[in-house]
Amino acid sequence: MLLSALLISASLPGVTSFAAETVKTEKVALKIETIATGLDHPWSVEVLPDGSYIVSERSGSLRLIRNGIVGAPIDGVPKVFHRGQGGLLDVAISPDFAQSRIIYFTASTSAKDGSGTEVFRARLADDGRELSEVRSIFKMRPFTSGNIQYGARIAVAPDRTLFVSLGDRGDRDRSQDWNDDAGAIIHITADGAIASDNPFKDNGKALPEIWSKGHRNPQGIAFDSADGSLYTAEHGARRGDEINLIKPGRNYGWPVITYGVDYSGAKIGEGTKKAGLEQPIHYWDPSIAPGALAVYRGKMFPEWQGDLLVAALKFQLLSRLHRNGDGTFTEERMLANKYGRLRDIVVAPDGALLVVTDESNGALLRIARAQE
Repeated sequence: MLLSALLISASLPGVTSFAAETVKTEKVALKIETIATGLDHPWSVEVLPDGSYIVSERSGSLRLIRNGIVGAPIDGVPKVFHRGQGGLLDVAISPDFAQSRIIYFTASTSAKDGSGTEVFRARLADDGRELSEVRSIFKMRPFTSGNIQYGARIAVAPDRTLFVSLGDRGDRDRSQDWNDDAGAIIHITADGAIASDNPFKDNGKALPEIWSKGHRNPQGIAFDSADGSLYTAEHGARRGDEINLIKPGRNYGWPVITYGVDYSGAKIGEGTKKAGLEQPIHYWDPSIAPGALAVYRGKMFPEWQGDLLVAALKFQLLSRLHRNGDGTFTEERMLANKYGRLRDIVVAPDGALLVVTDESNGALLRIARAQE
C-alpha cells in the first residue's frame, strides 16, 4: 500500500532526481528509492567498498553506478551469446575485492556446438573503466542448441570458492546425467580448479566439479552467513518453483519428481516424491518465477532475521519466507506489480536491500527502513 511520496534530490549536477515511495508491509514500512534507471535488462548488482554499484546488463555490458549516474560500459567484457534468456548474467565480487579488485561473472557464450554457461574472472581497474586479466575459469560441458535455462548465479563461499548454478538448458533429461554439467550446482576454486571437498572429486561417479544434481533452472543461490547453509531458488515448469537446501552429492529430483506439470498440462515424471531424491523445503503453486535469492542477515530489519527473500519475475513481487518452528514457511508478498520484473536481490552492507528490474528501461532500487 502506497502511503506517501517525497522527492529526493541528488547532490551532484546532472544526477536525476527520483521519487521515493513508502510502502507498508506486515512488520515494517519500507522506503523504496530509485538509484538509477535506463539500464538494459539488468541481471545482477553488487555493492563495491566505495559505495558504488556494479551492474550487469543481459545485452553484454557491465556498468558502474556512482551518485546515481550510470557509467559507460566497462571495457574488456568478453563477447556474450545474447539471445533468448542468454547474455551477460551474474556478477560477484571477491571477499578481498578492496585489495585485489577481483570480480567474477557468468555469461552464456557460444561455440560451434551451441551455447552454454561460462564463468569468468577479471580485475576491475581502480577507476572502474576497464577489466584486465580476463580469463575463463569454467565452461559447462557440453554446449548445446537453444537459448534458455542457463542458471548462472554465483555464490562465493567464505573460503572464496565458488558455487555456480547451471540450468538444464531446456533438456530435462540432462539433469539426471551425472556426466553432464546441466542441471547442477558446481563447486570450483577462485581459479577454476576442482574444489577439494567435492563429493565426486576422485571417484569417477560424476563429473568432479558437480556438487549436486537434479535441478531445472536455479537462478537464485545464496549462503546463510549464520550457519553456512546453501540455498537455491529454482524455476519449475508450469507450477512447482522450489527453494532447496543444497547438500553435497544429493539429487534434487528434476524431472523424475516435481510439483509442477508441463506447459501443455501433461504430467512430468513419476510424481512428487521418490526414495533417494530430495524434497524442496518450500514450493510455489502457482509459480512466481524466482529471479534471485538472499538470506537476510542485517541490522536494518531485525524483524526479518534469517528470512529468505526471493525476487520474482511473475507478479513482479518480493517474497519474504519466514521459517516456522515445524520447518514450514509463512510467506509475505511485497511490492507486487509496482516496479516491474524483479531479477536480483542483494543485502547491502548497511542492511538495506538492492533490487534490479529486468526491463528494457531497467532500474536499480534501494529498499530501506522508512522513518516511523
